Amino acid sequence: MTRYHPALVTLHWLLAAMIVLGLVMGGVFLASMPNDDPFKIMGLRGHMTAGVAILALMLIRLVVRMGSERPSRADSGSRVLNAAAIVVHWGLYLTVIAMAASGLALAMASGLPAIVFGGSGEPLPADFHAFPPRIVHGILANVLTALILAHIAGFLYHQFILGDGLIKRMWFGSRRT
Repeated sequence: MTRYHPALVTLHWLLAAMIVLGLVMGGVFLASMPNDDPFKIMGLRGHMTAGVAILALMLIRLVVRMGSERPSRADSGSRVLNAAAIVVHWGLYLTVIAMAASGLALAMASGLPAIVFGGSGEPLPADFHAFPPRIVHGILANVLTALILAHIAGFLYHQFILGDGLIKRMWFGSRRT
């Protein structure tokens, strides 16, 4: 077995794009937009919809990963780096799921579903930081960003230092040598 299941490959790249987009949308655009800006509701609608989709796809990816045959673990030549890779990979799963859960908790605590999707006509809360899940959501965004950067650093290390072509495992093609 030399490659991951095509469903895992597809979900990996789709989720990578969605997660980065969600982080940028939430951390750059929505965070800097005043809550009385009429476009904020539209932005929140997209951000919340993407967050639920990310959660669903991540859970599907986890199920497919657990149920499919996969290549043996990559070896960096260092026990510390190999252990770090395991921590980063599982940390990505757990942090994405926790981030979606904190987003859902924030939405419920602040009444966002009725405002954003229900057209209640109520204004957005004056300050989302008044809700504890918002603090958790922000911390998790920073943890997720760090994990993504560590994941990319691992790719770069394998690709350019070790030159082992590890990226081929997460691309399409024959799964057997």
